[in-house]
Amino acid sequence: MKKIIITGASGMVGGIILREALNSSKIEKVTSIVRNSSGQKHAKLQEIIHDDFNEYSKLVDHFKNIDAAYFCIGVYTGQVPDDKFKIITVDFAKAFGDTVKQNSPRAILCFLSGQGADLKEKSRMSFARYKGMAENYLMSLDLGGLHIFRPGYIYPVEKREEPNLAYRIYRRLYPILNKIMPSTAITSEQLAKSMLKAGLNGTEKTILENEDIKKV
Repeated sequence: MKKIIITGASGMVGGIILREALNSSKIEKVTSIVRNSSGQKHAKLQEIIHDDFNEYSKLVDHFKNIDAAYFCIGVYTGQVPDDKFKIITVDFAKAFGDTVKQNSPRAILCFLSGQGADLKEKSRMSFARYKGMAENYLMSLDLGGLHIFRPGYIYPVEKREEPNLAYRIYRRLYPILNKIMPSTAITSEQLAKSMLKAGLNGTEKTILENEDIKKV
């Protein structure tokens, strides 16, 4: 029976990971670190309210003796100023990875990145550059296991308010994209279930592109 920890469970992908984890017979405890209470109650769930995802010093006990960790925090490009976008994308991931390494060095960490992440850290696109920075740092930690997920467009299975016009268009085009360009899109369910499985069982690749994720 596994013990896992997750940040970003209030989001589209993290929420599905949380749901599947609570329903899994392989998992005995789920620690979810959130900014605001979800109101969920479950015998396996320990929900920790926390407002600084750049600092976990007061929560280290919750990171001890875990088997898998899931980082699903993220914002869409343009939602926040660039300096804050970098903090959320890079610094939050570093802080989470450091805390996992220090307290459960054998744990498997699953990181939600994105298609096009630039490991050279030179892309003109801030999303690609910052995701590359985060990936490079996590790979330098020499964790018990690390799986970096680079999905393309994530089709939200559950209805939601789309963040911008581009995403409203992508949602309508998804059935076509998935047929003619399957490497560019994936459902939120496919992504979340693949991440959960990789954290529990491991998988061969460190970096999983869109098609790799579907195979898991």
